[in-house]
Amino acid sequence: MGTEAPKTIFDRIWESHVITRRDDGESLIYIDRLLLQENSFHAFDKIRRENRKVRNPGQAFAFADHYVPTRDRARGLDAIADPEIRNMVELIEADTRAYDITLFGLGDIRQGILHVVGPEQGITQPGLVIAGADSHTSTHGALGAYAFGIGSSEVAHVLAVQGLWRPRPKTMLVDVVDPLPAGTTAKDLILAIIARIGAGGAVGHVIEYAGPGITGLSVEERMTVCNMSIEAGARAGLVSPDDKVFDYVKGRPYAPRGEDWERALAYWRSLPSAPGAAYDRRVEITGGEVAPMVTWGTSPDQALAVTGRVPDPAAEGDADERRRMERALTYMDLRPGQDLRAIAVDRVFIGSCTNSRIEDLRAAAAVAKGRQARVPAMVVPGSGLIKRQAEEEGLHEIFLGAGFEWREPGCSMCVAINGDGLQPGERCASTSNRNFEGRQGRGGRTHLMSPAMAAAAAVTGHLSDVRDLLAEG
Repeated sequence: MGTEAPKTIFDRIWESHVITRRDDGESLIYIDRLLLQENSFHAFDKIRRENRKVRNPGQAFAFADHYVPTRDRARGLDAIADPEIRNMVELIEADTRAYDITLFGLGDIRQGILHVVGPEQGITQPGLVIAGADSHTSTHGALGAYAFGIGSSEVAHVLAVQGLWRPRPKTMLVDVVDPLPAGTTAKDLILAIIARIGAGGAVGHVIEYAGPGITGLSVEERMTVCNMSIEAGARAGLVSPDDKVFDYVKGRPYAPRGEDWERALAYWRSLPSAPGAAYDRRVEITGGEVAPMVTWGTSPDQALAVTGRVPDPAAEGDADERRRMERALTYMDLRPGQDLRAIAVDRVFIGSCTNSRIEDLRAAAAVAKGRQARVPAMVVPGSGLIKRQAEEEGLHEIFLGAGFEWREPGCSMCVAINGDGLQPGERCASTSNRNFEGRQGRGGRTHLMSPAMAAAAAVTGHLSDVRDLLAEG
């Protein structure tokens, strides 16, 4: 008999979850976890119309995050002035109650962003297939899960049968060959990767991130990287689990315990990609060359080191790309050759499923400490538990002392459908994941960056190289 070819972590997870295959090449794969949010009411409506039951309510988890307010939380639903928005929050409460699904909702200290709360609660575990009603479900791949976003009809399908038809994606290895330099973060790394391969560079692929530049990251930093995989067009992003992941999961509310933990751990240790495993595409990134990054345009791949200058579309040879650049500069009200560090901002947002974890807040507080915000700045923790931990560490006092707003958990200004948003023409330094036209509010202009870089923009009033502030002490 021949020797079996070395497998990637994706190979192992996919093959262990295939129920059956069709002649057209699609496979029915088993879904271990389904993550829901307020927009999932379409799926529940479909379940009701078709008179179906939810097959495994214990494997579905719901989160109130996109539509919840980040101020006046003590008033509960009464804090939501818009009746349509309030109705969204009420629907997720009613639907989950009707189908006996766990909801992390208003009034629950655990409430927060689904891609923050899932790992925090131990719902996310290595080796699982996780489908979520949100494109940034790729976040959960940081713990060694195959996790991806799905639409409403697919959510209904998973609710009813706990499976989903899927074509097998291709695989891409992004090998970060050395650690990041001081002053550079996971957010800078993923922006550099997307700028390198393009917003469509990973279409049809699952990205596996590996190398010293990835293994040196904390689990929370890996979540930032996997979160934005979708911005490169990837189906998912993941990292082979290691002792950092196992230590992160251990003891969390939904994590295995006792003998179940030992069995799970033995399985998880078998998951990492084998040396010599084949990938459809490989990309090598020199981590030591990554600098603090900011976006200048209206797509995450339109990013440069903060020490750079706004590019000139006239120097672009591809006509379609040149037009895309010209449109972006018009929308962003920028001109070629501008020093990025001279671009003034009107507001700062620190939060979102990309960068609202305790490590993110610590990094922002380290910059804000002893300084004063020159523009309105808001900090939105990713969950109630993170907010509580930050307050126990005194981070909120640093933010408040520096003139930042300290808000309640939720998606907030990342999606601008909950009362938090930019006014037309306002320019924002943001830690969120998308800088599309109107993403943070109609006519709003978004520059993506890390929490430390956003805090630096808040205390200087313009895009700044955080390394300069850190050097000041």
